Amino acid sequence: MKHPFLMILAFMSIFLSSASSCNKVGNNPNTENSTPMANGKFKITIGSETFTATLLDNNSAKSFKNLLPLTINMTELNNNEKYYDLPNSLPANSSNPQIIKNGDLMLYGSKTLVLFYKTFSTSYNYTKLGTIDDATGLATALGSGNVTVTFEVE
Repeated sequence: MKHPFLMILAFMSIFLSSASSCNKVGNNPNTENSTPMANGKFKITIGSETFTATLLDNNSAKSFKNLLPLTINMTELNNNEKYYDLPNSLPANSSNPQIIKNGDLMLYGSKTLVLFYKTFSTSYNYTKLGTIDDATGLATALGSGNVTVTFEVE
């Protein structure tokens, strides 16, 4: 009578252990942020320059897309990014990307929209929203100070 009970207990232990490790893989924030969103194309206009970008398929990017069209005054920071504090929080699923790329559009915290115009390594956590498809000329278009930027669905 003791042996069947022990076998059932061992089986349940193995089952629960494998289920919890599967769950950990499914909650990896980098998995959610890596796939382009279907119909996720949008335009970023800075002065007379327009860039085409692609949103990623995650809840943060979907919430951002619902805000479009959006024209904002972005503030210069660190000679590599422009940022804007949104009036309301978006869902965030931040992780450390380790490398920021020229043209990355990210969320810092849950309210700060950041458009990067230089590639560099980072120790900060962000939620990636999308990226400019061809960021050639982005740094020139953004300039060295604050700038008005329009985001709109194509």
